[in-house]
Amino acid sequence: MNKKSALLIAPALALAAMTFSSGAAMAADNGTSTFETNLGAINGSNATGSVWITLTGDQATVTENVSGLAATFNGAAYPHAQHIHIDGAGVCPAPSADTSGDGVISTTEGGPSYGKIGTTLSTSGDTSDKAALDLAVAGMGASYKYERTFTMNAETIASMKAGKAVVVVHGLDPATLPAAAQKEMSDLAPTLPLAATSPALCGTLAVSQMAAMPGGAPGTGVTTALAPTNASTSPDVAWFVGGGALVLAAGGALALGRKRTVAAHKSTVAK
Repeated sequence: MNKKSALLIAPALALAAMTFSSGAAMAADNGTSTFETNLGAINGSNATGSVWITLTGDQATVTENVSGLAATFNGAAYPHAQHIHIDGAGVCPAPSADTSGDGVISTTEGGPSYGKIGTTLSTSGDTSDKAALDLAVAGMGASYKYERTFTMNAETIASMKAGKAVVVVHGLDPATLPAAAQKEMSDLAPTLPLAATSPALCGTLAVSQMAAMPGGAPGTGVTTALAPTNASTSPDVAWFVGGGALVLAAGGALALGRKRTVAAHKSTVAK
């Protein structure tokens, strides 16, 4: 198998078992709390984004818009694993978090700042940390809009209300890393390049001062790809997959992600 186009399989527990180590939320009269954050670029990703979460009881409706991420690999959309991290300091890592001095804040180096995975922002199915590496339900491509309503676990809700929940989007274009770091392997699994698992966007969720999301209420379970704004220029990116016992071939993983996205979109339009 050609190493440059092969999908490298990482241990399913690599990220989920990793301990990724604002203001308090105020409930409205109707029992609904809203949280938001602007996502800032990490590791020179030059990406931008925003997240809005409406929480009623344990029902969370999440709307996310991102742009400027690594776009493609072998002609397919780059899958970006994304999560709400909890139980850390509740902040995004500063440049000083790069303790190795290689010019990249790795996932483990950022851990003390944003904490462990509380919720996976998956496009369908499981939203726990067990789905952390399931690329078939990750955000896809350089720019996309994520919309989904699901039951959120109590631990993540508590972290949000304490002002310490942090949204992190992973996956860098390796061509943007310093020359030395481009040759490094992931701190989570030695078979993966450092770029594949390192954070690209980050933002701490805080109580919103607005009663409703700008532009209206979001839909449910839809991820819509927007026009790409930048392309991954390296053919050497290796993907990681996980999520329980899920093991997917390279073409299957990326094709399945696109198939589910299109199917979900058609279902929503039909309704």
